[in-house]
Formats: sequence, structure tokens, C-alpha cells
Amino acid sequence: MADPPSPGFDDFVRGRTPALLRAAYLLTGDQHLAEDLVQSALARTHRAWRRLDRVGNAEAYTRKTMYHLQVSWWRRRRVAEVPLGDLPERTGTAGADPALRMTLRAALLTLPPRQRAVIVLRFFEDRTEAETAHLLGVTVGTVKSQTAKALAKLRTVTDLDGSPA
Repeated sequence: MADPPSPGFDDFVRGRTPALLRAAYLLTGDQHLAEDLVQSALARTHRAWRRLDRVGNAEAYTRKTMYHLQVSWWRRRRVAEVPLGDLPERTGTAGADPALRMTLRAALLTLPPRQRAVIVLRFFEDRTEAETAHLLGVTVGTVKSQTAKALAKLRTVTDLDGSPA
């Protein structure tokens, strides 16, 4: 039986879960899969908490764990899942145009999982090509090619190409 988590772990989970869920949703494209991904990553973080709490790198550990779990889930045999509907819009998101968010979310969901992961890590998480490659366990060249393909596809499915209106 595992030791109960320290109060620091509880605070970490309460404070960081919303941000982790946003990143996980962008990676998976599905709210339920995102919740599963975050829960699995937090379970692993809990097992390593005493070591992480001292070092202060719990969030980095949790995010890296999420990315590694997502990659391992891609490699498993997939079970076809069909979304039953769109997620309701979140309220209270400051400064974000709801129409733009919906357009970007829909566009992200058109990408294959690896391309979506590269886009999330590079642009949402602001990671370098090398960091992205390391987190996903691929080469920098793969990150570059997947980014180029993903951006090209995003340009075709949106009219957000940067040209003047």
C-alpha cells in the first residue's frame, strides 16, 4: 500500500491539474482521454513525489510523463473511439476570442496524433525542436518534418494563414 501523499502533492494536483488538462486535451483531442492521461501521469508523479518535492521539478516531471505516456499509447493497438459530440465552451477564459479558439481546436483535431503532439509541444508549450524531439523520443528531423506537415495542413483547413483580410 502506498504512503499517503504529502500536503504538497495535494496542493500541486489542485493547482496544476487545469493546465495539465489543457495540454493533455490538445495532445489527445478528447476530453476523456485527456483526463486519463493526466490521471496516469499524476499517479506516476505521486510515486516519485518525495524525490520531486525536494528538487521542485514536479510539473516538469508530470508533463514529461504525459508526453511519454501519449507516445506509448500511440504505439499500442488502437481501439476506435467515436466522439459523441463537441465539448462545451469553457467560460472565464480571459482575452481569448471564442470563435478563434473553436477554429483552432477544430483544426488541431484534424491532425494525426503525432503532428498534433509536435504542434502542442512547439507552440502551446513553447518547446524547442530538440526538447520536443527528446520528449517524444524522435529525432529533431522528425520534429521538423512533422511540424511542416502539420502547419501546411492547418493552413488548408483554416483561413488563418497570416494573409491580410
